[in-house]
Amino acid sequence: MLLSSYERMIARRYLLPGRGEAFIALVAGISLVAVMLGVAALVVVMSVMNGFRAELFDKIVGLNGHAVVQGYGNQLRDWREILAETRKIPGVVSATPLIENPLMASAEGRVAGVIVRGMRVEDIRTNPTLNGKVVAGSLSNLRPDSGMIGIGSRLAESLGVSEGSEVQLISPEGPASPMGTVPRIVSYRVGAIFEVGVFDYDKAFVIMPMQDAQTLLLMGDSVGMIELDVTDPDRVADIATPLARVVGRRGVVQDWRQMNSQLFEALSVDRLVTFTVLSILIMVSVFNILSSLIMLVRAKTRDIAILRTMGATRGGLIRIFMTVGTSIGAVGIILGLILGFILLTYRQSVVSFLGFVSGQQIWDPSMRFLTELPAKTDPLEVIGIAAMAFGFSLLATLYPAFKAANTDPVQVLRYD
Repeated sequence: MLLSSYERMIARRYLLPGRGEAFIALVAGISLVAVMLGVAALVVVMSVMNGFRAELFDKIVGLNGHAVVQGYGNQLRDWREILAETRKIPGVVSATPLIENPLMASAEGRVAGVIVRGMRVEDIRTNPTLNGKVVAGSLSNLRPDSGMIGIGSRLAESLGVSEGSEVQLISPEGPASPMGTVPRIVSYRVGAIFEVGVFDYDKAFVIMPMQDAQTLLLMGDSVGMIELDVTDPDRVADIATPLARVVGRRGVVQDWRQMNSQLFEALSVDRLVTFTVLSILIMVSVFNILSSLIMLVRAKTRDIAILRTMGATRGGLIRIFMTVGTSIGAVGIILGLILGFILLTYRQSVVSFLGFVSGQQIWDPSMRFLTELPAKTDPLEVIGIAAMAFGFSLLATLYPAFKAANTDPVQVLRYD
């Protein structure tokens, strides 16, 4: 919108109303603050939800892979053949044999439900989700027949154990007796305590070498599943399609969407609803710009009439009042983006402060899955938010601008 020199001068004067127009300035200031808060809230919330989804995806896929071949009865006896065929499929980056079974753990008189995962030693040490997440001990302690296991940090707290403590794993699959099946109880020592950052995993997972898991669960040489990583997680269904022919009737193929469908669908719905609600908040704040411009037009009716008699065109008046309104919106958007990025930078401190002030735990890992508040800002999304807010601000200026342009100078000045 190109303005002439006199139009820019008048727009600047109208942006700073005089002494008798303090109420108009107050409404304009409220409009600016409202737009700023709306934009900041939308940027912060959408970034946090993006971060939440990304962190969940990284943690869940890091332990469960993009897809798994699950054996019927939790056993794949000829898993080496399936593993070799799987690695030949285009798009498959890696294939890892696993054993995973729910059991009970006991220590210090405490009992907890756990998920025992058996992995090859090289896979334990190179797993990106476990690597760098050990808070006590070392993953190198987990060797076949060493009697060492790795457990999550929350599970360690629940059982009251630390590195070197003894933990009993209880399996219902035990030897038969005249009284029925006797549970199998095997003692291990804690060789590593890890914290991957997902509460449900940290409170339940037990990692051990595959040979030890096979011995504990009486599985012989079989495994429970084969975990796959692919080149494009969003195309995992297409990439994994040939696996059905490879696996046949020996198991079933599931991808990360099927295994976590309810969680990610809930996140998508929540994200859409939140965006809609906060967009409405920005629309409401823009109505303040509309009301302040309407009051400004009414206050400047005589000035507008004089400008018309001096040769000001209707187009010029439209440009002046649209500039005033969009300037308020633009400044609010810029300040909102700055405020949003500041809040995102210090988000964990803000959460801690709010928890201290309210006396409550704002971010409860048992409810939120993750131990810390995540954030991931999408530049295109930020640009879209700014464009949407600016578009709303521009629409709010149209009625007052056309109202000012249609002012009849004869009707206004005939009584002055």
